[in-house]
Amino acid sequence: MKEFGFELRVCAWAERHWQPSGDGRVLVARQLGTRSRRWDTVIIETTETALTQRAAFGPERLDSDLLFVAQHAPTGWDYYRDCLPDPGYPWRYVRESIHRAADRGFIETRRDGNRIEIRRRYRYPDWVDRIVAIENKPDLDASAARRLAEQLEHDVALGLADEVWLATNTTGDDIEPALLEAMPVDVGILAVDADGIHAERVWNPRTLDASSPGVRPTDRCDGRIDFEYADADWKQRKRLEIAERAYERGWRSYAETMRPDCRHFELRDPAGPFPWCAAKEREPTATECSGRCVDFEPEPPAWRSKEWPLSGGPGRAVSQLLDRKRQRRR
Repeated sequence: MKEFGFELRVCAWAERHWQPSGDGRVLVARQLGTRSRRWDTVIIETTETALTQRAAFGPERLDSDLLFVAQHAPTGWDYYRDCLPDPGYPWRYVRESIHRAADRGFIETRRDGNRIEIRRRYRYPDWVDRIVAIENKPDLDASAARRLAEQLEHDVALGLADEVWLATNTTGDDIEPALLEAMPVDVGILAVDADGIHAERVWNPRTLDASSPGVRPTDRCDGRIDFEYADADWKQRKRLEIAERAYERGWRSYAETMRPDCRHFELRDPAGPFPWCAAKEREPTATECSGRCVDFEPEPPAWRSKEWPLSGGPGRAVSQLLDRKRQRRR
């Protein structure tokens, strides 16, 4: 199985079987992280109450500028420069964020002469309990293990996630090969079966301190790695930005980078569902399923004139189905 299909199955398994503490809920997303590091699978642990409070801000993510306004907007009317902390960049950009926040509906604005006053409609909740990062590698050979070990060591040193895992295909051996590789002992190992229905925790990770400063690599040259400290405030901001992107995208957003309007595109396996190419007779990757594919054929116009449940054509119906599943998880 290609890494893309394995990644989708790890996401589906995590959504069904990941056990957060207490009565928590999970949101699962894929391909999220920072500018220098992107994780294959991201699990956000939260609660039902926190998700309800977050829903007041809409289904789209709040970027760093909107988060700044949402977190500091006052309960009563006040001049925005008096109630918001110094952003560290020109105030004109803050004004733009204020207008965007008002358009989103979670703050209100009014003018007192030339002064813009604001007040919040909803309190932005502290809705993220834990973040779990999973690196997926179905075929873990020795060379891949060496490359992954370095990346995972950096994840542990930075401590942006509360837990870091490596997911690989199960082999059925008494000792999984991943345990014999030189992986950081702080990283957990998941052995996932071929269909993604079952996974075994063969090595448990150490819980990282996400509230303390960490270190991150800045440059690599001739075997030397330069590091810099990442303070706790930076880590908290990045964690929230990652969680916001996970809230918006989920893991079924793969259709946004594929071509569900191709006549060969199908969805299979209700556990996902997962994409299938009838022309290739296998699951396509996100790179293969594009307008450049030699097998790409747009849907016939007659398909797009069908009635419910295929109103607008099968491609549109696929996108709507995946979007409804994403909304239900939120």
